Amino acid sequence: MKPLDHILQAAKAAPRRIVLAEGEDPRIVEGAVRAANDGLAEIVLVGNRDTIEARLAEADAAPGLVLIEDPAVSSLTPRLASAYHALRAGKGVDAEAAAEALRSPLVFAAMMVREGEADGTVGGAVATTADTVRAALQTIGRAPGVGLVSSFFLMMLCAPHHVRKGVFVFSDCGLVVDPDAAGLADIAIASARSYEALAGAPARVAMLSFSTAGSAAHERVSKVVEATRLAHASAPDLVIDGELQFDSAFVEAVSTAKAPQSVLHGAANVFVFPNLDAANIGYKIAQRIGGATAIGPILQGLAKPANDLSRGCSADDVFHMIAVTVVQAAG
Repeated sequence: MKPLDHILQAAKAAPRRIVLAEGEDPRIVEGAVRAANDGLAEIVLVGNRDTIEARLAEADAAPGLVLIEDPAVSSLTPRLASAYHALRAGKGVDAEAAAEALRSPLVFAAMMVREGEADGTVGGAVATTADTVRAALQTIGRAPGVGLVSSFFLMMLCAPHHVRKGVFVFSDCGLVVDPDAAGLADIAIASARSYEALAGAPARVAMLSFSTAGSAAHERVSKVVEATRLAHASAPDLVIDGELQFDSAFVEAVSTAKAPQSVLHGAANVFVFPNLDAANIGYKIAQRIGGATAIGPILQGLAKPANDLSRGCSADDVFHMIAVTVVQAAG
């Protein structure tokens, strides 16, 4: 089974209501119509009703296939605005400001999730990552016990030239710039749980560095070593090792030569990068030179699912992110 097939089947087995904040965008409409037709989710598109209806007609969507919520006229707006006011009053948001905030599709969609009108939300095809994540953090908030919200990419290696095929997690590629050791440990544990939920297989976590098993001494190496220790202590059930260079975590022969005592034996499937520079550069090299399919950034650590698309996304990316969000919501 191809990696994406497992996620798509899991979504079809437990469809949820997913709200897409940028419902006027043609890519969003195309991906949403496909997801609704395939039975992945009940879809809600947020935006101007006339514009969305015209887009749906262009996509040959059956009448009633997806729901539309226009913040300017929606019957949900007064209740969501009142809830937003109650949520943000301590931050100086009065009733008038709350009503104005609900005109933002990102805020409207996130409030739908918070108030139980949807199970998850997807944005970022038009809005920046900063705006998308801010709306999620301020409205949906962190899951209980979570100190750090982070992100990851699902990297699909399915092409004939890929020596190892399957689904892998790269984190954090889109959110936390320079986590300390405790933050890096949180990212590792969250990424492992995300991998297991989405891939349906045990996680094998590599804490990446420019050093393998003490081959170099530097404070940045020490951070990764400490993060590995903290992750072990917090989640002793996880298979995790570090510090490791990427080749020692990915190639069995290199692991044997460089890190013969590693529990991963070059078979890691979750790769935790030491900072955002390394992670963002790494996933883009894998995608653009290596030919990997990259889905993300996917957020983890929120109370309910909210995910971010790239502004360069395709309709396929939208479709796949809907499926991921459904699986997160069902979990």
